[in-house]
Amino acid sequence: MTPLLFARRSLFAVLLATGLAGCSFHTEPPTFTASGYIADQGINRLWRQDDDQNHPQTLINVYSPYRGKQTVITRYEYQDNHLSQIRETRDGPDAETVQLRLDQQGDVSFMQRQHASGREKLSADDIERYKYQARAVLELSETLRAGQVTLMQGRWNQGVITACNGETVSPRFGAYSQVWLAKRASRANDRLGLAWLSAPEGTELLLVANEDFCRWEPKPGNL
Repeated sequence: MTPLLFARRSLFAVLLATGLAGCSFHTEPPTFTASGYIADQGINRLWRQDDDQNHPQTLINVYSPYRGKQTVITRYEYQDNHLSQIRETRDGPDAETVQLRLDQQGDVSFMQRQHASGREKLSADDIERYKYQARAVLELSETLRAGQVTLMQGRWNQGVITACNGETVSPRFGAYSQVWLAKRASRANDRLGLAWLSAPEGTELLLVANEDFCRWEPKPGNL
């Protein structure tokens, strides 16, 4: 079993427990949260900023595929608890940016796809797909937050893991995650970037890369 397949199966168990945990989670969630989950073809990391009434203001989803290097960053913005804007950026050789603006009735007031060859309008199917994805990501963020599934990021250097806030930490990764990390560390000449999930049910390693995630990690007040 590959590390990613193991992580996927383990996280599905965490998400199942998360749904149950959400039924008894009564404390007010913080207005800024970070979480994540494993999709069929990659890793999703979520950062969410709410207002004082726990209504979403900004939600950012960073998707990192297992294969290829095209990271997809999707930013959802809300006004008066209504989705007002979607902005998606894809990097790499096929870089493009998609932008949608919506009114309070959910109707599109502006839409555009921009890439190297120019600009074009989105199809009706594209618009519905982006709106559906927005609803799905928001619902997932609610579930993950209710289950207290928290995303952590940091740096590995010579066996020491330092979270992005500067604190030295010792996450209790499972055996397979430890093997995965050890293999990547044996090929690393310098620091590695790590992303993992922490939940009442346990800890799961999500991502190991030759990248410093802390350099761009969203923080309260700058989301």
